[in-house]
Amino acid sequence: MYLRLLRRLLVETDKRLLWKLAWNLGFKGIWSVERFKRRLKYGEVFPPFLYVSIINSCNLRCQGCWVDVAAKMEAMPPHVFHRLVREAQDMGNSFFGIVGGEPFMHPQLFDLLEPHSGCYFQVFTNGHFITADTAKKLRRLGNITPLISVEGSEVVSDQRRGKRGVLSRTMQGLHHCLNHKVLTGVCTSVCQTNLDLVNEKWLDRLIDLGVMYTWFHVYRPMGPDASPHLCLTPEQQLALRQFVVEMRAKKPIIIIDAYYDGEGRALCPAATGISHHINPWGDIEPCPIVQFSRESIRRDKDDRHLRTKFRQSAFLRDFRSLARSTTRGCIVLERPDLLGNLIDRHAAPDTTVRGTARQELSAMTTRTSQFHPTRPIPEKNLLYRLAKRLWFNDFGAYTGFDHSRTAAPALLAGAAPRAGENG
Repeated sequence: MYLRLLRRLLVETDKRLLWKLAWNLGFKGIWSVERFKRRLKYGEVFPPFLYVSIINSCNLRCQGCWVDVAAKMEAMPPHVFHRLVREAQDMGNSFFGIVGGEPFMHPQLFDLLEPHSGCYFQVFTNGHFITADTAKKLRRLGNITPLISVEGSEVVSDQRRGKRGVLSRTMQGLHHCLNHKVLTGVCTSVCQTNLDLVNEKWLDRLIDLGVMYTWFHVYRPMGPDASPHLCLTPEQQLALRQFVVEMRAKKPIIIIDAYYDGEGRALCPAATGISHHINPWGDIEPCPIVQFSRESIRRDKDDRHLRTKFRQSAFLRDFRSLARSTTRGCIVLERPDLLGNLIDRHAAPDTTVRGTARQELSAMTTRTSQFHPTRPIPEKNLLYRLAKRLWFNDFGAYTGFDHSRTAAPALLAGAAPRAGENG
């Protein structure tokens, strides 16, 4: 499997793009994590990986979307983005996840990314705006990988994405990237209606097309139209995890996950401090689905260096503390009541345009996240397991955590567990 994957990378991808991946993401990414680990020894947190929503607008209307895609367009100005990247680079960062909305709708997308040749950008996209000319530009720059979302069959895609003809336009964008040897990934938000994509046949098709990596992430019911009926049951989540572990040891394609360590123990990237999110208005949030903030990257609101904003943020610090003392999974899903109390205690403003995020959080019912303490599924692929042990784990965040429980006692924030669904 290792040799087949190496052969695919060498034969099917532009060698210059492969070098950019190895240097900007591989070597520099490892260095950024090492610096993160060093800072932790002194009690300082600065995430080595930042996810930046550069625009709120989108051409689709997906089920369970928490972004204000229909509101007036807010596109992050280049000077704001450039300052963010430069200050993150001061801390050793080189990788940035670019999200939205739909990033390719940003009128100055390449003006944002092109000046930063020493970084690596992963752009989360539906692929609809990737033309042949766009793919040529991606190949020329070499340090941008599109992660294209495929949500199921034509019928399911139309239903999930709220428009007609979604899949054909997505696949067209995918083919433009692959035809120009751009290193390209495909992701799926796995839910009840597209669970059938979790199979070997789909992976084989992606491999045959030339897709180099994929990401199956679990659907999370958030936003004004959360659609909780789409959530996976606990057994389905475990089956998905088992599938990922099995395929990593079998198929010549990279399979990403962000919610487990090498031993199969759940983790939350925001709770460990390895990643936080910045929205189009510049607000620094714990993660994309926690739309509350006390800090901003905009100079007119806060002129401090990015390092200082993260280091001195009581809201982010207390979020990490509460999240990791509550569960190894997702506190938003398991204990929205505790999160609501934290937000109220810090008077953290709602960062949405709609202004209803707090009410949405209060209306949430408890659901299962990735934390299944009695059934860890360790990595079978030894390289994945080793890489996670060194550079992607909880970094000691859950030291002392009682792994036999699934939620913190109510006394953590003076709230009783919320009754509700569990699947």
